[in-house]
Amino acid sequence: MVSNYNEKHIKVLKGLEPVRKRPGMYIGSTDTRGLHHLVWELFDNAVDEALNGSANKIEVVHKKDGSIIVTDNGRGIPVGKNLATNLSTVDTVYTVLHAGGKFDDQAYKVSGGLHGVGASVVNALSRKLIVTVHRDGGMYESIYQDGGKIIQPLKKVGNSTKHGTIVQFWPDPTIFKNIQFNPYMIKERLHESSFLFKGLKIVFVDENNPELSQTFIAKDGILEYLKYVNENKKTISKIIPFKGDYEKIVVDGCFQYTDNESELIISFANSVKTSEGGSHENGFKQAMLETINDYSKKYKLINNKDKGFDWSDLKEGLSVVLSVQVPEKIIAYEGQTKNKLFTQEVKVAVAKILTQQLFYFLEENQADAKQLIERFKLIKEAKEAAKKAKENTKKLKSAKSERVLYGKLTPAQQKNPLQNEIFLVEGDSAGGTAKSGRDKRFQAILPLRGKVVNVEKSRLQDLLKNEEILSIISCLGCGIGNNFNIKNLKYHKIIIMTDADTDGAHIQVLLLTFFYRYMKELIEQGKVYIALAPLYKISAKNSNKSAFAWDDYQLDELRVKYGSYEVQRYKGLGEMNSEQLWTTTMDPSKRQLIQVSIQNAVQAERKVSILMGDDASIRKNWINENVDFSIEE
Repeated sequence: MVSNYNEKHIKVLKGLEPVRKRPGMYIGSTDTRGLHHLVWELFDNAVDEALNGSANKIEVVHKKDGSIIVTDNGRGIPVGKNLATNLSTVDTVYTVLHAGGKFDDQAYKVSGGLHGVGASVVNALSRKLIVTVHRDGGMYESIYQDGGKIIQPLKKVGNSTKHGTIVQFWPDPTIFKNIQFNPYMIKERLHESSFLFKGLKIVFVDENNPELSQTFIAKDGILEYLKYVNENKKTISKIIPFKGDYEKIVVDGCFQYTDNESELIISFANSVKTSEGGSHENGFKQAMLETINDYSKKYKLINNKDKGFDWSDLKEGLSVVLSVQVPEKIIAYEGQTKNKLFTQEVKVAVAKILTQQLFYFLEENQADAKQLIERFKLIKEAKEAAKKAKENTKKLKSAKSERVLYGKLTPAQQKNPLQNEIFLVEGDSAGGTAKSGRDKRFQAILPLRGKVVNVEKSRLQDLLKNEEILSIISCLGCGIGNNFNIKNLKYHKIIIMTDADTDGAHIQVLLLTFFYRYMKELIEQGKVYIALAPLYKISAKNSNKSAFAWDDYQLDELRVKYGSYEVQRYKGLGEMNSEQLWTTTMDPSKRQLIQVSIQNAVQAERKVSILMGDDASIRKNWINENVDFSIEE
């Protein structure tokens, strides 16, 4: 804990105005992700107090008026005057960009808030923000409005025996497309963060839905996190922990194998989730691979002349949680949103700690080591066999089999992957209509006959016997699993177009599960979409006017507008003619698409396993706990 944290530790670098002009540079976007990034910035500031041993409780409250309050019981922001700005230190932190304790090595040894911009960015993008500080026996308050304008400079409003900082903000509706916070997203993030700090009490309160309120305290830290991640999977190894420090970089990690075919690496740097990985993940992979190969050769589990395993042999079924704490003076990310760690010293630290401790584990648990290495050998042999089979298939493949593979596809006329898009359409009927209605220059159509196989319940070799899956793989051209290469993708948009009913929804889920498990990068790169087809066509009786409605609310509005009308309910895409399908669902200038994304990797993994896996009892319990079956009047 650093005790001499005062006004001198706040360094000023630059002004604030650029944030409102280019918010995307600071929070990534102005959509839902960007909106919630404001919460994460304030929460990360509170976590910094915990990282430095100054706080043991953080509370986040979702208020009924749509605001968010973040409270910590840390030291409280210094309240004296800042010499560089002639403002109070609190007003400096919240109204001047690049002003904060994160620039001073003595104030924060470790911090997740890079560049000290978090507090001022939140203020810049809020219509109102109130800061309350409890420090040095007093209670102080500042009020800002309309993007950081000081309405009430910091002043003492009472005495206090408490210590800490309270921030309440209302996001600016002129900046964000939607200012409604998602309490489930916030709760999941807080739950996830609790695993990183043993004993830290994190409280979530939702005034709109009190049942969502919950307190999180993790007793076993990231070991508990990994158990949570793999809770609904069949595990096939012990949890293997590794922990230590090297050159002032603290490493805390663990991993385990399941019978799943995909890998999951969840990493953090100074408590901030690094969804795009970085140097710490690279260090883990390097050390894991080298240690497994060295151990295997030392104990003659593989031939010394063999080149050994590569990463694709080891990653199948691997679940990893990795957290690093990096001194503030050397931490570096790629981009302001801190999704990818860049600091190369971290790679060295992780590799050194894991190499030593993993080798020791393998030597002390030789039966477990042999079991893992036999698994890697089987995977390696299966890959090599599959490669040979693929080569033989290429040699033997006739023109007829080639035509069967592509026979269902109606290709686009041009060959530009950056412009072309493919529609995966439910059924031949809708497929025929889509073929007639499409723009032939850049739109391809692939009809799907029947439901796609549930890949969560199938092994890869069985999956490749499914005709629909084979057609998708062949048409996209980028391969799957270990052979996936997004550079070979033939389309910049993959659009799932199904009927607006339960069967259509099921087909969507099955396809998304396939992409998630075997072509995840398509989702991560924003290539997968769901087309929203209208439910109704409403026509005015007294005129030639007509319109489409995508839900009952839109339909009710049109009923009022038209007065006298006729309504057609579309039970499937095949009921539309080609012109209607083009106008409502395929025309890039008019259609409505949902871009599929992974906002929380852990929750995505858990929900795919629960909802699409073999265990029906787990799925039933989840549905009973999370689905409201009451009928609205």
